[in-house]
Amino acid sequence: MKHNLLFFLITLFTVAISYGQTKVSGEVFDAQGNALPFVNVVFMGSNEGTITNENGRFYLESDATWEQVRFSFIGFSNLIVDLEQKVNYEMKITLEEEAGALDEVVIFTGKTDKKNNPAVDILRKIWANKRENGLKQFKQYQYDKYEKLEFDLNTIDSALINSRLFKGMEFIFDQTDTSNVTGKTYLPIFVNEAVSKVYGDNEINKVKEELLGNKNSGFSENQTVIGFVKDLYSDYDIYQNYLQFFDKSFTSPLSRTGIQTYNYVLSDSAYIDNKWCYNIIYYPRRKNELTFKGDFWVNDSTWAIKEINMQLSKSANINWVKEIYMEQEFDIVNDTTFLLSRDYFLSDFAFNKKEQSRGMYGKRTTLYDNYEFDKKLDKDYYDKEVYNYDKDIYNRGDEFWEENRKEELSKDELGVYKMLDTLKTVKKFRNLYNAGSVLASGYYEIPSLNFDYGPIFSTFGFNEVEGLRVRTGGRTYFSQNDPWRLEGFLAYGFKDKKGKFGISGKWLLDKKSRLIISGGYRQDVEQIGASLTTSRDVLGRNLASSSLVNTATNDKLTSIKLANVAAEIEVVRNLQVRADFSLRTLESASETFSLDYFTDATQTTTTGELKQAEVVLTTIWEPGKKTSGFGVERRVTNEWFPSFYASYTRGLEGTLDSDFGYDKFQFSARKAIRVGGLGTLTASTEVGKTFDEVPLALLSPVPGNQSLFSIFNTFSQLNFYEFTTDEYASLQLEHNFGGRIFNRIPFLKGLNLREIIGVRGIIGNISQANIDLNRPAFESLLFAEGDPVTAITPSMIAPSMEPYYEYSIGVGNIFKVFRIDVNFRGNYNFLPDARKIGVTGSFGFYF
Repeated sequence: MKHNLLFFLITLFTVAISYGQTKVSGEVFDAQGNALPFVNVVFMGSNEGTITNENGRFYLESDATWEQVRFSFIGFSNLIVDLEQKVNYEMKITLEEEAGALDEVVIFTGKTDKKNNPAVDILRKIWANKRENGLKQFKQYQYDKYEKLEFDLNTIDSALINSRLFKGMEFIFDQTDTSNVTGKTYLPIFVNEAVSKVYGDNEINKVKEELLGNKNSGFSENQTVIGFVKDLYSDYDIYQNYLQFFDKSFTSPLSRTGIQTYNYVLSDSAYIDNKWCYNIIYYPRRKNELTFKGDFWVNDSTWAIKEINMQLSKSANINWVKEIYMEQEFDIVNDTTFLLSRDYFLSDFAFNKKEQSRGMYGKRTTLYDNYEFDKKLDKDYYDKEVYNYDKDIYNRGDEFWEENRKEELSKDELGVYKMLDTLKTVKKFRNLYNAGSVLASGYYEIPSLNFDYGPIFSTFGFNEVEGLRVRTGGRTYFSQNDPWRLEGFLAYGFKDKKGKFGISGKWLLDKKSRLIISGGYRQDVEQIGASLTTSRDVLGRNLASSSLVNTATNDKLTSIKLANVAAEIEVVRNLQVRADFSLRTLESASETFSLDYFTDATQTTTTGELKQAEVVLTTIWEPGKKTSGFGVERRVTNEWFPSFYASYTRGLEGTLDSDFGYDKFQFSARKAIRVGGLGTLTASTEVGKTFDEVPLALLSPVPGNQSLFSIFNTFSQLNFYEFTTDEYASLQLEHNFGGRIFNRIPFLKGLNLREIIGVRGIIGNISQANIDLNRPAFESLLFAEGDPVTAITPSMIAPSMEPYYEYSIGVGNIFKVFRIDVNFRGNYNFLPDARKIGVTGSFGFYF
C-alpha cells in the first residue's frame, strides 16, 4: 500500500510538471523492422524538431501544445501521427518506402561515397570560404554576451526520491524538469549567470572580456567553480579541424579530414531567414572514435553555416561522459555575414553509458548580441588586468538581471536560488558537502575556526628510516581571496622514534604586481634523489619519501633542517620572478647511506653533516595559464599551457657558518601537445650544471623511481643514486594515442583501452674533483662491505659514456581509472642491481 501511494504521488507529480507541455518519444523502423537513424521528427505547424539517433530512438518536447507530429526521411513516405494526449512515450513508428521514388532517390546507408556525393561537394565549398566567415573578416569587433551555466542531477525517479540519501531533503525535488534533448527528468543543483562585454582586435590578435555581472547558486566560492567549468566547456570554432573538450580532440564535422571520418548525406533544402540553405546529415564511418553525429544547414551563396547540431557518438572512447549535445545558431548581420547568435552545450556525466544510469548534466547556454565592428581601442586596454575582487559584480540586483538577461530562466531554474539557500541549513546536506569538499581539496574545513585540517591523504606514510609515519597538519582559511596564509604540520616515525615538524607563512603585499613575501622552517626526512629540479616549497615533500611499496630498499634518505625566506613578483602576466635565501643542514638519515665527504686537502678527515646557505633566483613562465582568485594563493583552472623554469643558485661560503661556495644553473621545460586525432604528446626537458666542488647532497642525482607508480620526469628502472652528476641534459617523451590503434582491433575496440608509449633519456657527467671530494660516499654506494675498493672514474658515477635511456609500453583506461606500464631498461645493464624490466602503474579520473 505504501509503495502504491508513492507511485501515485510520483505519477501526480510528473503530470503536474508536464502541464502545458507536449512530449513524445519512441523508435522509428522500416517495414522490415530495421531501426531508421536520422529520421526528421517535427511537431506539425512548428519548426521544433529533432532527428532519431543511430538506434532509431527519438525524444522531443515543446512548451506549447501540439496535436500532430510528422516523421520524414529520404526515400520514405512522410507519416503524420495524431497525438491523443500531451505525453506520448514509447511510440513505435513504421515508415513505408516511396514506391514511385525508388528509381529517382538514392538512399544512403552505411558508408557513403566520397566521390560523386553532392554533400561532399558542398563540404569542399565550406572549406574554401571559411576564412571569409565569422569575426576574422573584421579589424575590430565587440558584442554583448550572456552565459548561463547549470549542473543538474538526472534520471530522477521514485527510487532516488525515496532513498535514505535524501531523507529530510525531499523538498529539493519540487524543482525537477525534463530535458528536451534526452527526455530524462532532472533536478537543477547549480546555476550561474554572467553578463559581459567582449572586445577583440584581429590586427593585434587580442581579446578582452569585461565581466559586468555574475550571479550563482550552490557554491560560495564561485570564482573557482566558474573557472573550472569555463575551461571544461571552452569556446570552440566549428570551422576548425578539431574541437577541444574534456582534454580530448574531437574531429569536427566540418574538418578537412572529415571525408575520412564521417559519412555525409544531402538531406533537404529550404529557405531559412530568406536565405536558401542545404541540410546535410553526417555520421561516423567507424565506431569508438571521438566523433559526432547530427546535421547542419549551410547557405548556398556564402557557404556559411546557419545552424548545426552535434551529438557524441555512443561508442566514442571517452570516460564519465554518456552524452554530449551541442547546437549553434548563426544570425545574418548583413547580407553576407553570418555570426554566432546562440550556443548550447549539454553533457551527461555518468559512471557508465547504460541508458538508465544516473548522472549529472552540465549545461552551458551562451547568447551573443549587439555586434559592432571596426571601433579601435587603445592597445593598453587589452593588457589591463583586474587585481581586486569586486563584490558588486557578484551581487547585482534583480533589476540588472531583468534588463540584461537575454533568455528567461525557467520556473525551476529560478527556484534553484531559493532551494539551495534552504538546503544549506539542512545538517545532512552540510555533511555531504563536507565529505565532497574533503575528496576535492584534501582538507577538512572547520569554518568556525577559519581553519582547514589536512592534507588528509598525507596522514600515513612509510619508509625504511621512519617505519610507519603519522602526520597531522592544517592551514588558515578565511576565503579563497585571503591576502595571507599560515600552514604547518607535525609528524612522527615509529621506527626512528623522532618527531618532525614544519611551519610556513606567506603574505600578498601588492595585488597588482603580486608581490608576495614568504618564510618557513621544516625539520624532516626526505628523499632528495627523486628529482633534478630543486623545489623551494618549504613544506613540500615528494612521494618517494614515503612510498608504501618499493621495488628496492628505500633507505637512502636525508635528514633536512631547512629555513627559507623568499620574495616573488609577477613581472607580466604568468611571468614570475622569485628570490630565495635558505639555510639548510643536511645529513644522512640512515646507517646504510653515506653523505660523507673530505673536509681537508690531505683527505684524512670526513664529515657527514653539511650546513649550507644559498641565494636562489628563479624565473617561471607559464604562457596561457588561467587562474581564479585574487588572494595570496590562486587556483589554476586550465591545462595544456607550457611551463618554463630557470634558476641560478649561489652557495654562500662562510655566511652563517655555511660550508661551500658554488654556482648552479638549472633549466626545465614541459609542454603537452594535442596531435589532432592522433592523441597527445607530452615532452619534458631538463638541463643543469654545478660549478666548483660540492658534497653529494648538493650534486644532481639522476631521479630514480623505486615505487610501483608511473611518475613523469623520473626513470622507472633506476634506483636512487644509481647515477649522480654535476652536469646533465635529459629528455622525456610520452605519447598517448587515446585508443587510436586499439579501436581498430576487433576484439579490443569495445574495451575503450588507450595505448601509451614513452622514451626517457639522460646524459651527464661528473668531474674527477667532485669524485675525489665525495670518495667516502661513492665508495659506500659502489662497493659492498668487504669488496675490494678500486679507483673511481666519472663513467662509474654518471651516464657519461652514452646517454642512459629506457622506454615503456603502456595500456591506459583499464576499468576507466587504471594504467599499466611495462618499462624496459635500454642500456647500462651491466651495473649491479640493474633492473632490466619492470611494471609500474597509476590511477586517476580522466576523460
